[in-house]
Amino acid sequence: MSTRFYEILPGAISWSTLAVLLVFSFQFPAIVAVFVVLFDLYWFLKTVYLFFHLRYSFVRMRRTIAKDWTREVETLDRTGSAWARGSEIFHLVILPMYREPFELVHGTVESLAHTHYGKERMFVVLAVEEAGGEEDIRTAEAVQREFKDIFAGFHVARHPAGLPGELQGKGSNETWAAKEAVKLFIDARKLAHEKTLVSVFDIDTRPGPNYFGVLTYHFLTERKPHRASYQPIPLFTNNLHRAPVFARLIGFTTTFWNFMQQSRAEQLVTFSSHSIPLSALHEIGYWHTGIVSEDSRIFFQCLVHFNGDWRTIPLHYPVTMDAVEGETFLGALGNLYRQQRRWAWGIENLPYALTEFKKKGDMPLRTKLFWRWNLFEGFYTWATASFIIFFFGWFPLIFGGSEFNATVLSYNLPGVTGVLINMSVVGIVTFGLLSAFLLSPKLEWERRNAWRSLLYVAQWFLLPVTLLIWSGIPALEAQTRMMLGGRFRLGFWRTPKSEA
Repeated sequence: MSTRFYEILPGAISWSTLAVLLVFSFQFPAIVAVFVVLFDLYWFLKTVYLFFHLRYSFVRMRRTIAKDWTREVETLDRTGSAWARGSEIFHLVILPMYREPFELVHGTVESLAHTHYGKERMFVVLAVEEAGGEEDIRTAEAVQREFKDIFAGFHVARHPAGLPGELQGKGSNETWAAKEAVKLFIDARKLAHEKTLVSVFDIDTRPGPNYFGVLTYHFLTERKPHRASYQPIPLFTNNLHRAPVFARLIGFTTTFWNFMQQSRAEQLVTFSSHSIPLSALHEIGYWHTGIVSEDSRIFFQCLVHFNGDWRTIPLHYPVTMDAVEGETFLGALGNLYRQQRRWAWGIENLPYALTEFKKKGDMPLRTKLFWRWNLFEGFYTWATASFIIFFFGWFPLIFGGSEFNATVLSYNLPGVTGVLINMSVVGIVTFGLLSAFLLSPKLEWERRNAWRSLLYVAQWFLLPVTLLIWSGIPALEAQTRMMLGGRFRLGFWRTPKSEA
């Protein structure tokens, strides 16, 4: 089967599911009613299951933050229990930027300067797009002048516009910057690729003070350190105090999902900010330059190249990022929709993986089946679950006719589905509120104001609307665009960043 067939498949299945449920609501309402009840039950049990993963990861993160990771690495050096010494590990940090305010870029680089790791083993690259204009160059060079003496090396890479075969976006920018930096810093100093880690951060990413200590420790103690990516927990909490309510809810739910995935390492895929050994990155040819979802695609590039011998190591340590904002409330909601649609465009990894798996006869069948199902199920439920949960439970009652409405099943359907949905939402909201007040010191102002605290509780009643409009619909649109192909395909869309 061709790649084009695999591009059509996800959207076709998602739309077929919704269409069949709609038609059956008229013709076979009892079947739809039973299906919705079973689906709601499945979702409730999944919520309970994920709740325990969320709680475990949250506790694990708190313990990780409390440790002195510089001392942990020094202990490895003293005991000789790692495959290399911590002082031999170098870090290359790449920060792609495009039309970013000076304060934002400065704040991110300043957070790197405040980390506890030895700056004499850190190289920083601001990856500027030529298409961003001279203002971006001036911003990058101003930041470079201030911080260049703090790190082992500081470089401003300028990615040319309009290179053949490239999609202007984060992946092509990162690849250009990484190749320049490797020549300038790593190869010129004859540093070992096997002892260099490349970290790619969104420009609004603020790593905690111990991030590079945690990363170095895991790299030194992992059984196969050069066959793994390393994933922190992205927390969208930098600006929660000023983000619109719907953006806050999406920021929270995305943060919670990232927590859950940290305790399910077998399913963990690189997302947003992550780290990878330079030796592996160089071997696979760096990030694909013609796609949108380079942060997750790099995982599947490695999985395919190394015949399934690749995994993502959860660091259980946070990096903080911005929730979506805009110049106006409606502008912010539009930006939020476009961001979610771009994330949902990660569905492009499914046809890539299915096509490449067919070529890899030496990849374990179990690995192929696992990732086929994991990718499909995740994007399928993303596009359909909110419609099934919040809409189709009512359709048999509305369209099923008087005969169905006279049945016991019809009488009990709203109560059963309502209980299951409410129990699921209560579980999410309860721990969500606890996490919200613990995750970011910027929420301190909420704790001191009873009215604002009440509003924080009330906002969670908007969760069904939020999940439908800013999760389900953009996911379904992304699959539809990939199904239609051609001019409907998505290009890279940069989430606008505010000043720090």
